Amino acid sequence: MRISKLLFIVLVAGIHISLHAGCSHNSAKSGHVAEIHISHAGPVSKHGQLKVQGVHLVDKNDQPVVLRGVSFGWSTAHGQFYNEQAVGFLVSDWKCAVVRPAIGVEPKRGYIDNPELHTQLAINVIDAAIKNDVYVVIDWHSHNIRLPEAVEFFKKMATQYGKYPNIIYEIFNEPVYQSWEEVKQYSETVIQAIREIDENNIILIGSPHWDQDVHIAADSPITGYTNLMYTFHFYAATHKEELRKRADYALSKGLPLFVSECGGMEASGDGPLDMDSWNSWLDWMEENKLSWVCYSFSSKNETCSMIKDDFVNPKGPWSDSDLKEWGRVVREALREKHK
Repeated sequence: MRISKLLFIVLVAGIHISLHAGCSHNSAKSGHVAEIHISHAGPVSKHGQLKVQGVHLVDKNDQPVVLRGVSFGWSTAHGQFYNEQAVGFLVSDWKCAVVRPAIGVEPKRGYIDNPELHTQLAINVIDAAIKNDVYVVIDWHSHNIRLPEAVEFFKKMATQYGKYPNIIYEIFNEPVYQSWEEVKQYSETVIQAIREIDENNIILIGSPHWDQDVHIAADSPITGYTNLMYTFHFYAATHKEELRKRADYALSKGLPLFVSECGGMEASGDGPLDMDSWNSWLDWMEENKLSWVCYSFSSKNETCSMIKDDFVNPKGPWSDSDLKEWGRVVREALREKHK
């Protein structure tokens, strides 16, 4: 048995015991919410409550803000990294301004099978993000419409965390075969459920074909709500200028975009890094003041996983020798942008 799998089993067992013993101070099941205090001032103290103006994300002073950070891998496979120490190191050493727990929905042992476990994994990262004074994208990591479960999950998250300006809701990671009308109808229902509890925090909306059909959403956006943005995903070795043109069109139509997932490799998550293409994308995001989150902080045997292997301590700290090439590239980019 590999070390990370053993650690994950221990983690699952510990969470299970904690939830059923009722001893977790922030258990969503218990309904008791304790105040979380920041350990040091960071991006949230600087920028405060975010909102959308035109196509831009702006801060409490109405100044454009670009959030840059890292997405965790699927909670179904990489929950061992969903811990306070990992978040703390990503903030202090990598200079992340935002982190993204990717709460796996349908895979075996995912949220549908074990909502308590995956809610707690989300809580682990969210609490750590608030403590470290950074923003956090709560990602419903699914490729399918699961409306009742999504409404239940986001109502729970909004009730527990809606008062914190750190929170960003990503309500549908990557629609694949659904039409924009299907995604739109689903999104409107989830948005309404969140807005009944949390009127202010940013909500991210997916679009068909892995969040690439933003040009279609731009022609028929959701109306009646404020502080909505649309997720846009790319992988630089596969996606080039043609996809950027779609995003440029969406921006020209006034559709605010947030790059909640991206990578320098193929869309499969594997294959060699295309650094020329990645740098073109990076320049484009910075020119357009788009926030970006790189995928993924995990130890899977693929190019997009940033940790070298399952033997690396999931709590850190991590040296360059613990990272794959993509991890080193992302860390360098974050530290360069956040000097």
